Amino acid sequence: MKVDVLNLEGKKLREVELPAAIFGAPINVDLMHQAYVRQMANARLGTHDTKVRGEVAGGGAKPWKQKGTGRARQGSRRAVQWVGGGRIHTPHPRSYEQRMPKKMRRAALRSALSAKAKELSVIVVDDLNLTDVKTRVMAQALNALVGESTALIVMPQKDQSYETTARSASNLQDTKVLLLGYLNIRDLFRYDKLVLPVNALDALAAALG
Repeated sequence: MKVDVLNLEGKKLREVELPAAIFGAPINVDLMHQAYVRQMANARLGTHDTKVRGEVAGGGAKPWKQKGTGRARQGSRRAVQWVGGGRIHTPHPRSYEQRMPKKMRRAALRSALSAKAKELSVIVVDDLNLTDVKTRVMAQALNALVGESTALIVMPQKDQSYETTARSASNLQDTKVLLLGYLNIRDLFRYDKLVLPVNALDALAAALG
């Protein structure tokens, strides 16, 4: 698949061929869903906790004698049926981690990138090197490239270009700058357009091919 290579004013400079192994892979919805659920589950802290009857304060004395009162027998005011008592079948600290083989994770990313390409949502830019950190300049460039759509900008490596781009876009709503090594299924689903500098295509092919 060929796409236009644009400058920061949104003008076409030339065409480039997207790597078929990355942007022409079969679209596997089930695999993408599994990768998304795994990522969301692994992001959970699992620190929620409630107290069982052995952890709440008080309850040392028996509320009333066992027999002769006409009431149901009770052993502690900290039992689950009492107000202020312990809880049962409630959350306790646990890990929500889900495992997924690396090959499946990479296949899910290829599938998501292929879906983006099929929707014509991949924007290739000739150069994202900004001379200075300017939010206004970045906003103008994104308006020319993606219009009103949300944008995920993926940079190939952490260098001066990445730092300038990330700082320029940090105050822009619905825009995120991400290093290629941190590319994930959630962000690909969350943003409408994927913006790539042209030198990121080879890096993508090397990472996911």
